[in-house]
Amino acid sequence: MDLEASSMASMFEYIEDIDTIPDQLCRKEDVAKIGSILVPLFFSFVVVLSLTGNILVLVILGLYENLKSLTNIFILNLALSDLLFTVGLPFWACYYIWGWTLGDAACKAVCLIFYAGFYSSVVFLVLMTVQRYTAVVHPLSDWERGQGYAQRYAIPIVGWVVSIAAALPAPIYSSEMPDPEDATQLYCEYNSTYAKLVITYEQNCFFVCTFLIMGFCYVRMLQIVFRSRSNKRQRTIKLILCIAVVFFFGWAPYNLVIFLQTFTNLNIKFFTICEVTHHLDYAEYVSKLLAFSHCCLNPVFYVFVGVKFRNHLKEILQKIFQRPINTSTPQTRTANGQSLGSLY
Repeated sequence: MDLEASSMASMFEYIEDIDTIPDQLCRKEDVAKIGSILVPLFFSFVVVLSLTGNILVLVILGLYENLKSLTNIFILNLALSDLLFTVGLPFWACYYIWGWTLGDAACKAVCLIFYAGFYSSVVFLVLMTVQRYTAVVHPLSDWERGQGYAQRYAIPIVGWVVSIAAALPAPIYSSEMPDPEDATQLYCEYNSTYAKLVITYEQNCFFVCTFLIMGFCYVRMLQIVFRSRSNKRQRTIKLILCIAVVFFFGWAPYNLVIFLQTFTNLNIKFFTICEVTHHLDYAEYVSKLLAFSHCCLNPVFYVFVGVKFRNHLKEILQKIFQRPINTSTPQTRTANGQSLGSLY
C-alpha cells in the first residue's frame, strides 16, 4: 500500500509538472492556426470600413466646415489618428499569415504607427471630453469662444507630440526576431521581457488615466445636462459620450488581457500552466479584434448621432447619384456654403 501510495503521489507530481510547463514549451499550433485565419479576415473588413468612413469624415469637414470650431479640429485629428492606426492593420494581417517578412526597419515603423494611432486616439478623445466639460461646466471659459491660433493649432500639435513620445518605446525595443525552433520563421516582437513589461504597463496606465479623467468629466457634464433644456448641448455630449463608451469597452478587455499575460512573463505559477496560457491567447485574439475595430466605428456614430453630419452625408450621396435636393437650412449654412459651429 505504501508503495502504491508513493507511486500515485509521484504520478500526480509528474502531471502537475507537465501542466506548469513554461509557456514557451506549450504546443500552440491550434491557436496560431485560428489566428492566421480569423485575424486577417477581420482586419481586411475593418480596413475597408475605416478607410471609407474616416476619409468621408475628412471630406465632409473640408467641404462643409470652416474648422473654426475646436471640436471639429479634434474630430479631424481623431479621424487622422484612426487612419494612421488603420494603415498598420494590413501589415499585421500579413504577419499573422506568413510571419514577419518585411525586415527590421519595417517592424519598427509598423510598431510606431500602431502605438501612435492608439495613443493619439486616446489623447484627442480626452481633449474632446475636456473641451466639452469646459463648455458645459465652466461656460465662461469655453474654448469655443477663443477661436485663437493657440487653441486651433497649438493644442493639436501638443497632442500629437505627446502621442508620438508615448509611442516611441515600442519601436525602440521591437525588432525582427527568429523563432528559436525554426530560424527561417521571423517575428516582429519585443527584444526583451523587460521591454514588453514596461510597454504593456505604460499602455495600461495610459488607459486607466484616460478612463479616470473622462469619467470625472462625464459625471459632472451629465449633472448639468439633466438640468439643461438645450437640445444642441445634449446632442454634442451624447455623441462624444458614445465615442468614449465604445472606446472604453473596445480597449478595456484588451488592456486587461495583456496585463494578465505579463504574469506569464513574470513566471507566476498559475499563469504558466499551458491551459491558462491557451485561454489567454484566445482571449487576446478576441479582445484584439474588438479593440482594433474601434478605428472604423467613430464615423458610424457621427451618422447616427450627429444631425449635421447626417445631412452633409445625404447631400454628398445625392450629388454622387445626381439627385439634387436641398438639405441646407438658414441655421446651419452661411451665404457662401460653409457651416457654422461644430459638426453636430
